[in-house]
Amino acid sequence: MYSLSGCPSFGTIRTKPTTLAKRNRSTKKPQLIRAMRAVVQRVASASVEVEGRIVSEIGPGLLVLVGLHESDSDSDADYICRKVLNMRLFPNESTGKGWDHNVMQKNYEVLLVSQFTLYGILKGNKPDFHVAMPPQTAKPFYASLIERFQKSYKPDAIKDGVFGAMMQVNLVNDGPVTMQLDSHSPKNTNDAVEES
Repeated sequence: MYSLSGCPSFGTIRTKPTTLAKRNRSTKKPQLIRAMRAVVQRVASASVEVEGRIVSEIGPGLLVLVGLHESDSDSDADYICRKVLNMRLFPNESTGKGWDHNVMQKNYEVLLVSQFTLYGILKGNKPDFHVAMPPQTAKPFYASLIERFQKSYKPDAIKDGVFGAMMQVNLVNDGPVTMQLDSHSPKNTNDAVEES
């Protein structure tokens, strides 16, 4: 339990108006993320249901929730695809190393789920999704992202949900292990030399 007994009351805090005004003017607004966003979860199993019917399911592997920003381009998709498939989130049983193998080395599967709510911004208590890619643009773009994953790995190892549908996503998070990944395109050149 936190105690506020040692803190001054709000009535005892005094700040000169001019100082406060200067401070407010000099405070920088936080930069909004303008990138494709992926929430990557290591799972023992995962599935997607639509209207009570399972449309996709995987065993061990990665469940990837994908948020598309309105400014996303092919370079963002390339980056997310490459990083997700190469993230070393799995143990190497032969060496005992905990973070040594990626999903391809383990011959596991990937379940991709489009989730525009990853770009929700609260206005008061109500979420706003205006920075998410519009559905008419997002649907073909998301389809091209799935194709990238299939070409980069194995087509039958890449599963996905139903774009735009109300989905029930079930998962058993293994660990739990959850990573958030933003493409930060075009400022992702440093990651080009990270792979090893």
